Amino acid sequence: MSRRRKKFDAKSFALGVAVIALTGAALSEQLRKPQEERTWEGQILGVPYDFRAPTPERIRERMWNPNTSSIFTPHIFGVGWTINFYPLVHPKSRNEAERELSRV
Repeated sequence: MSRRRKKFDAKSFALGVAVIALTGAALSEQLRKPQEERTWEGQILGVPYDFRAPTPERIRERMWNPNTSSIFTPHIFGVGWTINFYPLVHPKSRNEAERELSRV
C-alpha cells in the first residue's frame, strides 16, 4: 500500500498556529501571576480559556445549561468555545429565556 501525502492546507495550518499561540499566551499570563493568584481560567484577546481539571458540574454547565440562551460557552478544558446543546434541543425555552433577559 502506498501512502498518499496530504496537501498543505494553509487555513488549517493558520488555525493551528493561532490555537498554539493563544494557548501559550494564556499559560504565560497565568504563570506571570504569583502562585496564589492563579485561577487557570480567563480570556486572552477575547477568547476564553480554562486549564482547570474538568468536573461533572462544569461539563454539565457548559454543554447542557438551561439557565442561558448562549449556544457557545467557554471550553470545558483548553482554549475556545464549546456548544451548549440545551438551547438547540429546546428552542422554545431559548426564546423564553431571551424574552426574560430583555425584560431585565
